[in-house]
Amino acid sequence: MTAIFLVWNQDREDDWNYTSVVVQVQETGQSHSEWSVAGAAGIPDGSDAWLLLRGKHWRGLLGHGVVISAGRCPGPRSGAAGRPSSRLIVAFDSLLPLGDQVGPEILSTNLPEMPWNDVRNGQAMDPAAEARVRDLWRLEGPAPIPETTFPLPGSYPAWAVSTVVVNRYERNPEARRACIAHYGTSCAACGFSFEIAYGEAGRDFIDVHHTVPVSMLDSTYRLDPVTDLLPLCANCHAMAHIGVSTPRALSELRQMLAGAGFMRGQTLRPAEVESQNEALRILGPARTDPGHPPGPER
Repeated sequence: MTAIFLVWNQDREDDWNYTSVVVQVQETGQSHSEWSVAGAAGIPDGSDAWLLLRGKHWRGLLGHGVVISAGRCPGPRSGAAGRPSSRLIVAFDSLLPLGDQVGPEILSTNLPEMPWNDVRNGQAMDPAAEARVRDLWRLEGPAPIPETTFPLPGSYPAWAVSTVVVNRYERNPEARRACIAHYGTSCAACGFSFEIAYGEAGRDFIDVHHTVPVSMLDSTYRLDPVTDLLPLCANCHAMAHIGVSTPRALSELRQMLAGAGFMRGQTLRPAEVESQNEALRILGPARTDPGHPPGPER
C-alpha cells in the first residue's frame, strides 16, 4: 500500500489551526483535514500519510494520518495555482504539538539517505524508508495510551490496523479505575479475561469503551464511569465501532456473538488463546494478493 509525505509550510500556509487539530485528535482519536497535492491523481484511499513541518523556525516530523478519500479537483492547501491537483481527505490520528516535532537532527541521524529538505508534498515513500519512519515514530511520537491493546497510530501500516476512535474519557485513568472496580476486568460482551488466558501478565488488563455517542457530547456533558463506560476486550471494542457512526450497544454485541454461535464466558483452549492473541493485533482477513501481508480490505 502507498505511503506519502504531506508537507506543511507554516510560513506560507498559516490558515490551518493546527493546535485545534491536535486537541481534536487527543479528545476523539481523529481529525479530518482537506489537502491538495499538485499533479495527477493516483494516491489510493487507505494510504498512510506522514506530516512534515517546514518553515523558518520549526522543521521536522509532526504526525501520521490516513488518506480516506482522494479525487482530482481543486483543494484548499498545497496545490500550485493553475495545476491539476489531487484533493485528499486525511484522517490525522497521531500528532505532536508544535515545538515537539521529531527534529531534523533526529531524522537525519536515523535516515541519513533521505533528502529531508527536498521532500515534496505528496511524494511517495520508499517502503524500506517508511518502515524505519514507523520505528522512529514508536520511539519519538506521542506516548501510547496506557493500559490499552490498541497500537500507537503509525506503528503499523494503515491497511493492517482497523481504525477505532479512542476518546479522552477512555484514556482517563480515574474513570478507568472506577469502571473496572464496578464491572471487573472481564469483557462485558464476550466474557474474555486476559488474566485467565494469559495468567499474571494479563491481570487487571482490559480496554474501556465509552458508550455515549459523540453527537451527545457537549460542554454540559459530565462522565459517569459506571453508566457511560464498559470493559471490553480489544475485539469487542473494535466491533463496537467498526462500520457504524454510533457505537453498537452491549446488547447488540452480545446478539452478534450469539448469532455466530459464541457462548459468553466460554473457556478458550490453548490454540484459541493463540488465535485470540493474533486477533488482538486487530488484523483483518488475509489479502488474496500474495504481495501484501494480511490486513483488512479497503
